[in-house]
Amino acid sequence: MHPRLFVVPFVLSFGVAACGGGSQPAPAPAAETAAPAATVDPATAATVAGKVNLEGTPPANAPIQMKADPACMKANEGNKPTQETYVGDAGALGNVFVYVQSGISGTFPAPTTAFVFDQKACHYNPHVFGVQVGQPIEIVNSDATLHNIHAMPKTNQEFNTAQPIQGMKTSHTFTTKEESVVIPFKCDVHGWMNAFVGVLDHPYFAVTKNDGTFSIPNLPPGKYTLAAWHEKLGTQTLEVTVAAKESKSDANFTFKAPAGAN
Repeated sequence: MHPRLFVVPFVLSFGVAACGGGSQPAPAPAAETAAPAATVDPATAATVAGKVNLEGTPPANAPIQMKADPACMKANEGNKPTQETYVGDAGALGNVFVYVQSGISGTFPAPTTAFVFDQKACHYNPHVFGVQVGQPIEIVNSDATLHNIHAMPKTNQEFNTAQPIQGMKTSHTFTTKEESVVIPFKCDVHGWMNAFVGVLDHPYFAVTKNDGTFSIPNLPPGKYTLAAWHEKLGTQTLEVTVAAKESKSDANFTFKAPAGAN
């Protein structure tokens, strides 16, 4: 028998198998249901406020040596710049990121107004801040020297943007809540420049002032866990409950200065 008589059945058989023999395709996975948008009734909204205290004397902030960049030296002429690790007045602790860690439900639209993050006098300004997922950050170089912004998240996309021209502006938006909450920024050109941004999917956060105070307004009545984060002293938590229209002002935290600090 001629060998080509056996080829056709083989090919037909392969074709039937490849098409699945008439079986139905697997159904597509069901789409996840988005959390409902949160609504806050202004008539019942509450406020949580407090103070972050520092027990003991903190270490002196490290002096910054800027001699390698004449532009930085000129921008700080007459000053003795130091790191902003420990700031605060009379036992208070500034630059602490305070936020609602749990108890929030629903989704919150991101602000459309950009948060301005400046590089001025060879410092990041502010040193600690917070944004909501989807909120743009406008990054500005106010100095007459090269800067770069190197963000090192764990959940979001890492980025490293150079700004060689004074007045240059770029924009960045984080797309998801950060696993570690706070993302460190650094400048690879000037090693002393660093900053920290908290990235959350809700608007309930604040940064303490130099007097240690903070306020988180417009909270729905309920029970929450607050967290207070400091770059060297770690994180503390506090349970709070607020009733309708309540203004709670005693959500206080106390950190201890590192042992052996002068």
